[in-house]
Amino acid sequence: MGADGDDAAERGTVVTPSAEFPPLDAGDRAALGRIGARWHNPRSAGDLPVDPTLGRRDHHPRPTRFGRLAPIDMFTVAQPDELVATGAAHLPGSRPGRAVARLRRTLVGPPLASSSVLYERMRKLVALPVLSSDLLSSVAYGPEAMLAVLVLAGSAALGLALPLAAVLVVLMVAVGLSYRQTIPAYPHGAGSYLVAGDNLGRTAGLAAAAGLMLDYVLTVSVSVAAGVHAVTSALPGVTRWTLPIGVLVIAALLAGNLRGVRTAGNIFVLPTYAFVVVLVALLAVGWAKAAARGFAPVPPPAVPATEGLGLLLVLRAFSSGAVSMTGIEAVSNAVPAFRPTEWRNARTTLGWMVAMLVTLFAGLIGLIHLDGLVPRADETLLSQLGRATFPAVGYAILQATTALILLLAANTAFNDFPRLLFFMARDSYAPRRFLHMGDRLAFSNGLVALALGAVAVFVAFGGRTARLIPLYAVGVFLAFTLSQAGMVVHWRRRPGRGRRRRLVVNAVGATLSGLVLLTAAVAKFTEGAWVVVVAVPLLVLLFRRIHRHYATLHRALAPHPPPPAGPAGSAEGEELPQQVRHLVIVPVARLNRASLRALAYAASLGRPTLAVHIAPEEAEADRFRDQWRAWGDHLRLETIVSPYRSVIGPLAHYLEALHAAGPELTLTVIVPEVVLRRRRHRLLHSRAEQRLRAALRALPGVVVTSVPVHVPR
Repeated sequence: MGADGDDAAERGTVVTPSAEFPPLDAGDRAALGRIGARWHNPRSAGDLPVDPTLGRRDHHPRPTRFGRLAPIDMFTVAQPDELVATGAAHLPGSRPGRAVARLRRTLVGPPLASSSVLYERMRKLVALPVLSSDLLSSVAYGPEAMLAVLVLAGSAALGLALPLAAVLVVLMVAVGLSYRQTIPAYPHGAGSYLVAGDNLGRTAGLAAAAGLMLDYVLTVSVSVAAGVHAVTSALPGVTRWTLPIGVLVIAALLAGNLRGVRTAGNIFVLPTYAFVVVLVALLAVGWAKAAARGFAPVPPPAVPATEGLGLLLVLRAFSSGAVSMTGIEAVSNAVPAFRPTEWRNARTTLGWMVAMLVTLFAGLIGLIHLDGLVPRADETLLSQLGRATFPAVGYAILQATTALILLLAANTAFNDFPRLLFFMARDSYAPRRFLHMGDRLAFSNGLVALALGAVAVFVAFGGRTARLIPLYAVGVFLAFTLSQAGMVVHWRRRPGRGRRRRLVVNAVGATLSGLVLLTAAVAKFTEGAWVVVVAVPLLVLLFRRIHRHYATLHRALAPHPPPPAGPAGSAEGEELPQQVRHLVIVPVARLNRASLRALAYAASLGRPTLAVHIAPEEAEADRFRDQWRAWGDHLRLETIVSPYRSVIGPLAHYLEALHAAGPELTLTVIVPEVVLRRRRHRLLHSRAEQRLRAALRALPGVVVTSVPVHVPR
């Protein structure tokens, strides 16, 4: 693999559930050690009133009340002080909950153990169709997107399709070779985001990530729109159902990918291979027919010009045809999803993908030119070519496989979008919920976010491919350009054998991708590309705001040992038991069993305790004090009269004033809580304790806990 691959491999290529819990850095570990050295616990750590092992050696019975939670295996395991939670085999207690759980298990499947992540990988024959479905399916609409712009200048302008296609083939090869070099240099995946960030700066990496995220959302929308269009070309009667069909397809893709990488790959293998086989057959028959007539092109039908043939129109056509390359970066983003050796298998798969793309794209462009076909609003070019080449049965198979590959092409985005969000969340530029792996070891939150974004775009643009294509090229070629420019800097920093050759390859890829980016941004700006041009910097700003929040959170939560002498300056600065000074406060509305239990619990802690009662008028305050004395006046009582009958506000202000008077104190508010078993009974109660907890949560130095009293059914 070379020095570069070895260095990158040291960072780790395996994405595991443990990434959600990053280790402490050296500074935090040192601070933690200094705090521990001064820790003084008045009670022995071993002085516990119950055996924490729960009698594993005696086969202690398992608790069964909380059946909706994952039970704990009570038997001895490899580690002497470790228990292992079994699978979530129990269903929720309520009937609707059980129905939802069964439906989820049916759609997604049973949960997988964390150790299975090493086996949820793809071999090359599965990875090829899964990761290339977007790239290969784009040949079904990429050539048409280019010709649809050229035909605006009349049928005579269609002759420019061949030279433009030749330039696009050069671009495909150059970018493909560039990404083949990226894979061993960055075998941990995340492609453009990490490459640009490491070599061009964090802003460039975030811009590449923004471009990729927009590309993945548009990939799903465009692929589904093109697939539905293929269906409506063969069955015009279902055109009015375009939006519902598209939304259902996105939901089906989401459900399939929630089942895990390997399962989803097995689901989507056959449609991609079937499409490639049928398309190769189409090219073979079509070119054989063209050879029989001496490769003489059929004159295209006369089409009146609606625009003049100028440089801007040619550039628009070229950038539209460049959408045939979308998805070429998918392999570099998903290297960890391959079986070992990951980078080698990924690079081989990318080579196959580029070779197939060039063959299919060039073959289709040449055959469309020889058959004299022009874009039509009511039928795709591929459909026209199928009618002219195949008999009825062959045409039906072509349309069926085309619709399937276009609908399933979105699966590439479902593989890469969540993984990109994972790497961004690991760097604190995206919400950390995207680090979490679901039941099937898939990044469920990222999958759902992609599906929701794609549905929104698909519905907003009416499910029409022509309206979505102008948005497509800018984001993806922004990522291409930054990635390849980053690789140029990477090779300049890495002296070694073959460095100059690799640098030149990436420089060519960066230059050509940059030209396409500028062309698409300028030529298609008024057609909708402005949306992406505006969205990218806004997303970068959002990523930076998220990172700023997490940086602030890290500074606030990092261990900071207090100075050697003296107590902490504020209640929330305490990190040693001997520094904590308590004041326990119990809000009491009436003296019933719930309040008495909360008062007893507070007194058992052996800390200064204060009871607080809010009364709406003086007469009620006098009555409550009389009841308090009848109870025995065991604790200090403070009564607050609230003539406007507000309870939560006065109590919260009183506690805030107490904290201001003694900022070194930790105010522990113990709230009595009545727990109702039946949900319908909750409507009969005010649930004041929940509102109180919500109000007190914002106060610094205040700890809120509850003492529940369960009401039987």
